[in-house]
Amino acid sequence: MKYDQYLSHGYPTGSGVVESACSHVVKNRMETSGARWGIGGAESILQLRSISKSNDWDEYWNFFKTNIKNNKILPDEYNLPEIKVMLAA
Repeated sequence: MKYDQYLSHGYPTGSGVVESACSHVVKNRMETSGARWGIGGAESILQLRSISKSNDWDEYWNFFKTNIKNNKILPDEYNLPEIKVMLAA
């Protein structure tokens, strides 16, 4: 690893940043008092939490709205017309 180059660019070189992110983003959310998670629900909420914590929410939401309108995201069993009405509001 080229520590001198990474440090000169301000990149973290230790594991503290990653460990802190794991605790802040994952552990604090998943260990909420009384919470019970399945794999699918936990994965979904952690993806949304990561988007939010990365300050990418607006970009993600625009992507989501565009793809939902073109029916590229949800399976057919979802009530797509009702969802489109809610997104238009």
